[in-house]
Amino acid sequence: MEITCAEALVRCLEMEGVELVFGYPGGAILPVYDALKDSKVKHILTRHEQGAAHAASGYARATGKVGVCMATSGPGATNLVTGLANAYMDSIPLVAITGQVPTWQVGTDAFQEVDITGITMPITKHNYLVKDPQMLPLIVKRAFHIARTGRPGPVLIDLPKDVAGTVIKFKYPTDVQLVGYKPTVKGHVAQINQAAKLMMQAERPIIYIGGGVVNADAAEELVWLAETIDAPVVSTLMGLGAFPGDHPLFLGMLGLHGSKAANLAVTECDLLITLGARFDDRVTGRVAGFAPGAKVIHVDIDPAEIGKNVRSHLPIVGDTKNVLQELLVRLDKKQNPDWIDQVAAWKKQYPFRYRKDGGQALKPQFIIEEIYRRTNGEVILATDVGQHQMWAAQYFKFRRPRNFITSGGLGVMGFGLPGAIGAQIGRPDETVVLVTGDGSFQMTLNELATAAEQNLPLKIFVLNNRCLGMVRQLQEFYCNKRYHAVDLTFVPDFAALAEVYGFRGLRADTPDSLAIALTYAFSHPGPVLVDCQIDPEENVLPMVLAGRDICDTLDCD
Repeated sequence: MEITCAEALVRCLEMEGVELVFGYPGGAILPVYDALKDSKVKHILTRHEQGAAHAASGYARATGKVGVCMATSGPGATNLVTGLANAYMDSIPLVAITGQVPTWQVGTDAFQEVDITGITMPITKHNYLVKDPQMLPLIVKRAFHIARTGRPGPVLIDLPKDVAGTVIKFKYPTDVQLVGYKPTVKGHVAQINQAAKLMMQAERPIIYIGGGVVNADAAEELVWLAETIDAPVVSTLMGLGAFPGDHPLFLGMLGLHGSKAANLAVTECDLLITLGARFDDRVTGRVAGFAPGAKVIHVDIDPAEIGKNVRSHLPIVGDTKNVLQELLVRLDKKQNPDWIDQVAAWKKQYPFRYRKDGGQALKPQFIIEEIYRRTNGEVILATDVGQHQMWAAQYFKFRRPRNFITSGGLGVMGFGLPGAIGAQIGRPDETVVLVTGDGSFQMTLNELATAAEQNLPLKIFVLNNRCLGMVRQLQEFYCNKRYHAVDLTFVPDFAALAEVYGFRGLRADTPDSLAIALTYAFSHPGPVLVDCQIDPEENVLPMVLAGRDICDTLDCD
C-alpha cells in the first residue's frame, strides 16, 4: 500500500486503537489534518495547544489509555511544553505530534521553526525528529510502546512538512524491539522473599503509596496487602484513590498538607513499605526526620527513583502489581493490635478540621464536604493547583483509582479545566466535577468553548477568594504578612461568563445558597458553573513549615 506519511501516521493511530486526539492545526501540520479528516479518529479542537496537552493528560489519567495531542510547528509546539512537562512529572502516557518546517529549512530560522526535540528532551521519555519517511510507522509504534510501558510518560514525534507529504510503502510493525529499553516488570525473587519476612516481623508497619499504584492498576492487590499484614496506608497526592478513602486503615494524605495522623504514623513506624512513590519534598519535609526509625522497602518500576531522595534498605525494581501478587502468596495473615489502636487514636484526635465561624460564612472545606456528601463520592473530581487542590485532597474521600485528576509534580495552574474535559470525554457516562480557584481558572477558561462545543455536562465549582490564595498563605508565613502581587483586584463575574459559554451560571456565598446550587448542579443534565465566594484569609491546614519534620505541623486552633 502506497500512501503519504501523513496518511500513514493517521493509519498508525487507528491501528494503535486511538479513539481521539486533542489538537490545534497550523501550516506545518496541515498534511496530517488533511489525512485526519477521512479517519475514524475523532479530533477535539481545543482553544489553545496547552489545553490540548492537558486534555490528553486528563483523558489518559481517567482511562489508563495513551493520550494523544497535536500541534503545528513553532509556537504551536512550544505551547505544548507545559503539558509535556506535567505529563513527565506525573508519569502520564502521552504521545504528542508536532508539525515541523520542511527538512531543507531546518536550522535556517524559517517561519515558525523551533527545535522542539531539543527543547523537550529533558521533559519527555523520548522524542523523534522524523527524517526518513519510511521509518515513520516504526517510530509511531515505538512512541506508543515507550509511552505506555515501564514508567509511563510523554513521547514527542516531530514531523517535517515535506516528510509528511512523501509517499511510502506502508506496513505497520507488529512488534517492537528497542535496544537499551527493557523495563523490569518482575521483582527479584530473593528481594521479594526478604520483603515478606520484614513485613511479617514488623510491629509498626505503614504502607506509603504513590501514583505508581494507580498506573499499575494494583488497587485490589494493595487492599489485600494492607488487610493481610494489618498495616495502615498513607498516600501522596497522586496516589489518592488507589486505596479506598473510607477504609478503616486509611490515614489520608501525608506530608506538607497531609493529615497529622498520617505524618505521626510515618514518623513512628518501624517498617515503611513504599509502593510506586518517589519521596518528593512535599512528602518528606526534612529528610533526616522522615521515618527515622524505619526500615524502608521501596517498590518502583523506575530504578532511578530507588535511593534518590531517601535511603532504601530493600529496593525492589518492578511493576507494583506484579510485585504485590508475588508478595501476597508469601504472606500469612497477621495483626498488630497495639499499633492499630495507637494509629486509630491519632486519627480520632487529629482529624482534618476548620473553624465554622457561626455557620454563615461559606467555607471552602464545607464546599468539598458537601460535594462529597451529595455525590457519595461517585464522581471523577478534577482540580487545578492551589489551596482548593489541597482542600479537595483533604476532605474528599476518593474510593476508586483514576477518579482524581490533578497536576502533582509540576503543579500547573490552568490544568483543571482541560484536564476535566479530557476525563469527561474519556468516560462520558460518569459525572465529572471540577474544583478550581479564581486564579487557576482564568489561565485556561477559554476551554469553556471546547466543553460547550463537545456538549460536556461538566460541573464546575470556582472557589473564589479574589486572590492567589496559596501564594498569599506562603507570604503570611514566610514574608511576615507582606502581601504583594496576590490580590486579584479585578475578577470577572464567573457565573455571567459561564452563561456566555452556554453553561448555567450560579453564585453561592452562604451554606443555604450553596445547597440550592448543589441541588441544581447535580440534577441538571447540562454544564453548570457555581461561583463560590470564600474568605481570602482562609488557610490550608495542617501545614509543615520549611525545614521542619512532618510530625511538626501547624494545625487549626
